[in-house]
Amino acid sequence: MKLFDTARSLLGITHAHGIVRRYFVVNGFDGALTMLGIIVGFMIGGPAELSVIIHACLGAAIALGVSGISSAYVSETAERRRALEQLEGAMLADLQDSAHGEAARWVPMLVALINGAAPLLLSLLIITPLWLGEAGIPLPVAPLNAAVFTALLIVFLLGVYLGRVAGVSWLKSGMRTLVVALITVALIYLFVGG
Repeated sequence: MKLFDTARSLLGITHAHGIVRRYFVVNGFDGALTMLGIIVGFMIGGPAELSVIIHACLGAAIALGVSGISSAYVSETAERRRALEQLEGAMLADLQDSAHGEAARWVPMLVALINGAAPLLLSLLIITPLWLGEAGIPLPVAPLNAAVFTALLIVFLLGVYLGRVAGVSWLKSGMRTLVVALITVALIYLFVGG
């Protein structure tokens, strides 16, 4: 609990709540669409072992996670360092040992973890039906179809979340992101399935 309170305090000092939220949604959306693309690609490409599909999805999920962590850490470290230097210049004081200095050091790591965790965790949720299918656990639909449905549901829920954050219709926002996912599927069928 103390860890969450500390993280909340550091995010408050740097006003980074919105940044964390954006990183989560943007990279989560990337992860969901990437998994959707891989799974639909396998559906178009013909029969493949579930283990092959799972390995391809896991490889992409891990790459998205590492990319998210490293890119966010590098960019946020630079931004936080710059903001701290500007604040030090305005206050004519060294703030390295202050709460602002601590926030400048820790917020990039927190943002990076969120940025990397979002696509990884959402990807793992999306491929859960594939794992269940490989384990022989009966599903109401084929594992690939269940994974596609899961991806579409996650994309819709990300849109719902954005709608609630923006104070607009959650349904319209969810449908907007769902349409993007369906256009993605249509483009895959158009260019890969043709």
